[in-house]
Amino acid sequence: MGTVKEQAVPTHDGGTLALYSYGTVDAPGERRVVVIGGAFLTALIYRPFSMALADGLGPGWAVDVYDRRGRGKSTEQPADYSMATEIEDVRTVMDATGARNILGHSLGGSVALNAVQEFVGTAHEPDRLAVYDAAVNIDGSIDTSWLDGFEDAVNAGKLGHAMAQLKKGMQPDTALSKVPEPVLAGLMALVSRTKVNRMARELMPTGVGELRAAYDEVERARDFAVLPANTHFMAGGKSPHYYKVTARRLHSAVPGSTFELSPKCFHGSVPAAVKELVADIAEYFKG
Repeated sequence: MGTVKEQAVPTHDGGTLALYSYGTVDAPGERRVVVIGGAFLTALIYRPFSMALADGLGPGWAVDVYDRRGRGKSTEQPADYSMATEIEDVRTVMDATGARNILGHSLGGSVALNAVQEFVGTAHEPDRLAVYDAAVNIDGSIDTSWLDGFEDAVNAGKLGHAMAQLKKGMQPDTALSKVPEPVLAGLMALVSRTKVNRMARELMPTGVGELRAAYDEVERARDFAVLPANTHFMAGGKSPHYYKVTARRLHSAVPGSTFELSPKCFHGSVPAAVKELVADIAEYFKG
């Protein structure tokens, strides 16, 4: 294991992103992987995975993970926040690190796919792109009807009610049904105390924004056909069925892409740094 480097990177709109690099922190761009995390998750939750992936990739490789807007040490979501904000932030991180490879997990997979869709044919098109359990609303595959109630409860400051709405939205086979247990447990613990923790208050509005940015627009699988031929779609064998369906649809729409099912893995296997998955991901990026 190499060193850990932390820096604050200025964004296109006057904000900053907290960026953490693991492994050989001065590795060249072709041996760097940018990790884009999921909903409600901070860069620190991905630290064990980032360290394990840097180890798996071996000497001379770096893994870069950043806090998306509204979490960790990054600035809040701007008033005009949308998927376009997320895409510009990916561009910013690639510029700051020189990284030529991208890995997206869950809602971060949606960000990665939307960003690379826009980067194709430009200097930011990555050498390799992998997504694990990408949360993309393909052909209306995600039921977003609960989002309005969630947002109303958050705006009214009724965090217990917001949590209930969130859990309702996390029914089996919806994109959010497998927020990693420690995260869900942590959120529930935060809102169940009489004195509501400040972090929960801050994280909930961020959640509304990012879920809307990813899910409000219904995508069509063929819209992603422009993605690079070496895009790698991954899904967990124990993840909700929805993710496998989405990954297979996208794989069949992107000529030259690959699909890999990790039989023993679940939706939270990325932040949990499950060995089988870390090995699979490292193997793909090393080519």
